[in-house]
Amino acid sequence: MTNPVPALSAVLGGPVGRHARRSGIWFSPAPWAYLTLTVSWLIVMVRQVPCQGGGDQYLPWMCYSDIPVLYYWRGLKDGLVPFLQTDLEYPVLTGGFMELCRRLVLFLGGKGQPGLSADEVSHAADLFFAVNAVLLFALMVVLIWSHLRLSRPWDALMIAASPAIWTVGLINWDALVLALTALALLAWSRRKPFWAGFWLGLGVAAKLYPLLLLVPITILCLRSNRIRAMLLAYAGAAGSWLAVNLPVYLASPDGWLNFWTFNSDRGPDLGSLWYALGLIDIPIESVSRLVTALLVIGTIVICLIMLLAPRRPRLAQGAFLMVALFVMVNKVYSPQYVLWLLPLLVLARPRWVDWLVFTIAETAYFAAVWGYLDGQLANGAGQERLYVLAIVVRIGVQLWLCVRVVRDMLDPRLDIVRAGGLDDPDGGVLDEAPDAPWMTRVLRGLSS
Repeated sequence: MTNPVPALSAVLGGPVGRHARRSGIWFSPAPWAYLTLTVSWLIVMVRQVPCQGGGDQYLPWMCYSDIPVLYYWRGLKDGLVPFLQTDLEYPVLTGGFMELCRRLVLFLGGKGQPGLSADEVSHAADLFFAVNAVLLFALMVVLIWSHLRLSRPWDALMIAASPAIWTVGLINWDALVLALTALALLAWSRRKPFWAGFWLGLGVAAKLYPLLLLVPITILCLRSNRIRAMLLAYAGAAGSWLAVNLPVYLASPDGWLNFWTFNSDRGPDLGSLWYALGLIDIPIESVSRLVTALLVIGTIVICLIMLLAPRRPRLAQGAFLMVALFVMVNKVYSPQYVLWLLPLLVLARPRWVDWLVFTIAETAYFAAVWGYLDGQLANGAGQERLYVLAIVVRIGVQLWLCVRVVRDMLDPRLDIVRAGGLDDPDGGVLDEAPDAPWMTRVLRGLSS
């Protein structure tokens, strides 16, 4: 008797081919990524509950957040407008986001003025936190949406499932800069350098680190003779940054300058290598100068690697190295800085082993910093050394990841993204771009 399965299969459309793509909700990364992000965000919101009632902010709940604290400390509870009436240690766009949330509190019935009762202020502070939590979740959705539209959409799950979201997602307003940076990388991948610069400029207006992404854009565009794309990115970044910053500067120069003077004048702070050295009685003089020197030297080294690697590196690899350099040598490492590195690590080296080691080191530091601030790791030299160890391990893992990324850059056969003969699938105008003639001559000279 003839087997009816092939015939029936043909009637229904034929058997699934060996190379066919499966479709439908079960085989699409988008619903899983959004679902995972939603669960992650629910976890971080539940974690914040003990701190909303004035509970212990450091231990055991580890639910400290700048959002309600600065609502009180920076006068938002009294209706003061950031930069114009109260100083902020953040760039303009982050202050604007805080002001938006303050106004939404008023719209929702909260009060923000001097002379309120403790209950009225507490109610407004809770509303302020809730509004921020909702808007920051929307920005995290933008982050995941952007990564789903890049060449490896399933890798978005590495971001959505990261315990970094559970632990630090609501410490500060970093979701804003994450979304803007992701939109910049997406625009660049779609060969829209002006819009990539536009989003980067807004990112710099929210936090400073997206400025570092212009370094690999510059070097890789020079190497591939994509000068027009580079200049368009510059124009977009300068235009959007000025559009946001210039009005605030003209209205309140001192308020605008506060962010810059605050970061210039601050000494070694929590989480930094320099702070750790101070805890073990190795004080470092002129830390600001040393940090600047290390940033310059490190940037030169990264640029040389991007220029002289046998094959032009991917943009994401250079971006990760630049941001990792910044957080490793900076004067402070706030726990939420892990979110700066996470999306770039996923783009530069999307391997679950690297993700796991990175997650363990960052989570250990997250626990250690709250133990230190609570006094549990600060009651004696031996206990302080546990906090120092957490800093050293975290920096060591970040350095290890940089070494692995550099190894991929120098030997592209090790780069999982380039498997199957791809070049830089998210590189936009850089993808499949040949080296400029002058670069070809340099590389030929080095190999001879």
